[in-house]
Amino acid sequence: MKQTNELTTKEIPSLIKQLAIPASTGMFFNTMYNVVDTFYAGLISTQAVAALSLSFMIFFTIIGFGYGFSSATTALIGNHFGKKRYKLASLYAQKGLVFIPLIGVFLTILGIIFAPSLFILLGAKEAYLQDAMTYINPILYGSIFFMVNFALNAILVAKGDTKTYRNTLIFGFFANLVLNPLFIYGFLFIPALGLQGIAIATVLIQIINMFYMLYKVNQTNIIRYDRLDYFLPNIKVYKDFINQGLPASLNMLIMSIGSLILTYFVSHYGMEAVAGYGIGFRVEQLMLLPALGLNTAVLTLVSNNYGAKKYDRVIETLKVAIKYGFIISTFGIVFLSIFGRLIISQFDSNEIVVNYGLDYLLIEVWIFYAYVVLFICVSTLQGIKKPKMILYIALYRQIFAKFIIAYLIVKYFEMSFASLWIGIFIVINSAAIFAYFYTNNLLKKHCHRTL
Repeated sequence: MKQTNELTTKEIPSLIKQLAIPASTGMFFNTMYNVVDTFYAGLISTQAVAALSLSFMIFFTIIGFGYGFSSATTALIGNHFGKKRYKLASLYAQKGLVFIPLIGVFLTILGIIFAPSLFILLGAKEAYLQDAMTYINPILYGSIFFMVNFALNAILVAKGDTKTYRNTLIFGFFANLVLNPLFIYGFLFIPALGLQGIAIATVLIQIINMFYMLYKVNQTNIIRYDRLDYFLPNIKVYKDFINQGLPASLNMLIMSIGSLILTYFVSHYGMEAVAGYGIGFRVEQLMLLPALGLNTAVLTLVSNNYGAKKYDRVIETLKVAIKYGFIISTFGIVFLSIFGRLIISQFDSNEIVVNYGLDYLLIEVWIFYAYVVLFICVSTLQGIKKPKMILYIALYRQIFAKFIIAYLIVKYFEMSFASLWIGIFIVINSAAIFAYFYTNNLLKKHCHRTL
């Protein structure tokens, strides 16, 4: 258990770098993966890009639940490692390997039932609707593989291994460069599948990565094949997963609903606006998601050190992570402000689409600081097993405030596309301020220390 001891003894800044750099690298390649998908969709048509943007909302829901329950599993396993309860850590790891994929099966069923109606609600019809369904169906049927990978990664992250997932994301990016055109245009016995080929490539990459991650998990000796009963459903353990994971998962689901709300209001400006928003959103992730690699480090360190009752290290983790996040965000703001138009124009030559994407991007980059605070606070709350407020913050910033602001700007006052994002800027920053002070006060109460 050498690695676990390091998580509760080694200097926090060194550990954050050790954990966050691989995670951030992986996040970057994951972002580039999505950029590649958008790029190839753009080669097909502007409608294909818009269909991908619509489908991404459902895709994000699947990923969101996987991430939510994965982070919950990491927190529970990490707490037991911190307490040196290694048998319980194995128990929760193995239960998670069954529980999280079951969530995937449930989401697949819901997606198959409701996806068409959702796309129609968002303005898709005829060929536009067909494109969206063509992409999302393979994703839905392959969602179980996404969930298995989330469960495997939860175990590795609890042990402080962020390199394995990084490796899968790097592999996925390069494999996607090859498989996307292969399935889109066809080769030899592979038929030309168009937009559907992008989705099939994604599922195939998940399957390949699953075997690699399973191999790495087996090397940790956390999975005890002599205790197959650890895999069987258990009401108490599943209740722990739900109590810990549901707020985080609903947070991600609410984020998806928030994206749907935005897409709905953006659609009032036309299909070009939806395409520009979709491109701008993915380009934005080029700089934002690497910063979010800090979340993985925070969750790992907070869960282990909170379990070990080293509360001063919990507080230090939060402070150092926010500082690093602000540094990364500043670089992202400068980079995208300078090169935003050039990057967006690589995905669609339609000048109207490019202008919409740039209007979105040049305002959204200034929310990076707020996002860093929000997501690091969420990881901290998850790590100390106090996740309930995560849900309420999400409801405020993603549903209620966002809907009211968007309705007033788009429908009532009929203001410009750029005005919509100024309103969103205000909403996200107010949520970040509340999240920081709430987390600060909670740590004072539970750790008996001040930030």
